[in-house]
Order: sequence, then C-alpha cells, then structure tokens
Amino acid sequence: MSAQGTRAINVAKRAGIAYTVHEYAHDDRASLQAGRRGYALEAVDALGLEAGRVFKTIVVACDGQLALVVVPADAEVDLKAAAAALGGRKAMIADPAEAERATGYVRGGISPLGTRRALPMVVDASAAAYPTIHVSAGRRGLEIELSAADLLTVTKARLAPVARRG
Repeated sequence: MSAQGTRAINVAKRAGIAYTVHEYAHDDRASLQAGRRGYALEAVDALGLEAGRVFKTIVVACDGQLALVVVPADAEVDLKAAAAALGGRKAMIADPAEAERATGYVRGGISPLGTRRALPMVVDASAAAYPTIHVSAGRRGLEIELSAADLLTVTKARLAPVARRG
C-alpha cells in the first residue's frame, strides 16, 4: 500500500490541513525488544524524535463503549482520567481484536484519523505544548505529523490530562 493511500492520510488531505508523512523501516523485533519497547517508541528511535511528541492511539472500552485515547509514546493511559474525560465511570484497554475490527487498523498502526467507525476520542493535554505532534498514519512504519489543534478539529476530540508516566 502506498503511503499516500492510507485512510488516515486521505482524511488529512480531504480536511485541507497541513501535514507531513514520515516513513521508516518497521522491525517487529525492534518494537518488542526487551519487553518494554512498543510501536510508538520504535518510531521515536527510527525518526530521532522526542518521545513526548510521538503519540500512540490506544483503544479503550469506557462503560462498555469503545473510544480512543491518544497519549505520548513514553506514557501509559491513566484509565481513571480517561474514563472521566470520556464522561464515563470505568475504562479498560480494549481487546486487541475488537480494537482492530472497530478501527480497521492493525495493532501498532492504529491511527486516530480515518477509523472504520467514528469513536469518541481524547488526546492528552501535553500535545498542546508542541507546534506539531506525530501519530500513526495507519500502518506500522508510517507516521503523520500535524498540529494538535488540527487533530482535535478533524477528529472532534477533546484535550485532557489522560497520560501517566512511570
């Protein structure tokens, strides 16, 4: 699949927002190395970026309804904060197969843009500190760089402190 053909990139293009696509050679071994590495941290290393500027998209089930939570690569989702930001009582990480079915993307390539089903979304407040952030462009090894404001506008997401570090 051509980089220009992902649903995430097509959404950005149709919205008329400024974005840049960054591609790198994905390596399953690198992304899972030492049990602590993930796909977003692989992108950080491969592209030489600050971990706080690269965001991963996590699918959660909040009171039984799926939603997206977008947090920095070096952070985890604060499930209590995510539930509150989504207007619910309890959130948990969604089953990976269910996440893939709902988004139309594979784990490690789930983008907040162009999901198969429109899902409620919250982006960690730290995104506002950067002129641009990076999120998955819809497949492993492909990132899209855009402003947090444009991401929020295009996805109708809200900004809230939903990340937890260490």
